Amino acid sequence: MKQTLTALAVFAALTASPLTHAQDSQLQALIDAARQEQPITVYASTGKIVQQAKSFSAQYGLQGVGVKADAPQIIEIMSREAQAKNVRTDVAIVEDAPAGITQLLDKGYVQSWVPDDLKGSIADRYQQPLTLVLAPNVFAYNTAHHATCPVNNIWQLTQPAWRGRVAMQDPGSKPAYTDWFSQLETHYDAQIRAAYQQAFGKPLQTTEASATAAWVKALAANGVLLTHSDNDAAAAIGAPDAKSDFVGLVSTAKFRDNKQGMTLGLCSGMQPFIGWNYPSLGVIATGSRSPNSAKLFIRYLLSAEGIAPQGVDGKMSTNPAVSLPADEASGIGAHRGELMEYLTATAKEDWRSRQDWQDLWSLSVKK
Repeated sequence: MKQTLTALAVFAALTASPLTHAQDSQLQALIDAARQEQPITVYASTGKIVQQAKSFSAQYGLQGVGVKADAPQIIEIMSREAQAKNVRTDVAIVEDAPAGITQLLDKGYVQSWVPDDLKGSIADRYQQPLTLVLAPNVFAYNTAHHATCPVNNIWQLTQPAWRGRVAMQDPGSKPAYTDWFSQLETHYDAQIRAAYQQAFGKPLQTTEASATAAWVKALAANGVLLTHSDNDAAAAIGAPDAKSDFVGLVSTAKFRDNKQGMTLGLCSGMQPFIGWNYPSLGVIATGSRSPNSAKLFIRYLLSAEGIAPQGVDGKMSTNPAVSLPADEASGIGAHRGELMEYLTATAKEDWRSRQDWQDLWSLSVKK
């Protein structure tokens, strides 16, 4: 008797519900076809992709190479390869959804593919195109200074009490933030307006085009500490010996630094949202020489084992059968419903409005 499981059995064990016989056959056919193809190259903006590709290779007896690159670099590489009809990149996890849709998918340089056996479980909003993983950006505070989050409403951050005490990456150079503003205005402006009423006991009166625009302008004018990186924002907020008292926005990945002495806490219960989930698209290069291997890798990333290296950072699979690890540091899994959900259906509008939001922010900033 064999002492190891077959690749198919291992894969099936990672899903929450058993595959049907037909799905078993489809998956095995995909594995068999992939084993006849050339090695694949996979790009992502996280260094975890290197280990993910190695684990994929070991599991299926294939060869995949993971390469870390920023989203603009990935888009540039895949665009140039497609234009030159010399495709070398097979799969990419694109962490800039608006740019990925506009500059890759709409031009036919890449394709979106959803495994048949997951079409009934992955929410429709994550299938057009396929969103693989959601990265939470959350409001955080310093647990060495406060027993609980000192703010419970985003409008408090626009008030004199918090002037110069909010830390975040600069929206002028971080498109994810301007995309967040756009999403808030397009889908959640009523919640922003209601949060004002809740905070101050009176309706919002503004000459701005939306409640979101009024909040963005007021926040920018309140002396925000703008950083170049998540690390800098996290250090300002959660340094255990910090003399200043900040709240702000960071990736849930930064909460892992609590094991090294940081004191970051999640602002759960904040109205109307405690942060937002930013989507990463999974795409396959049109003209890939190894299309079956590429599909198999996408399917692997939708499994518990495939996404595990990113799950420890609080990144959430769109496969509802896959949960965050029990030891994920921020505790975001228990508060997922408090995050603003990014809707890729309007990602093109986020792309078109980036400059407008950057202009509003930069013109409103006051030290």
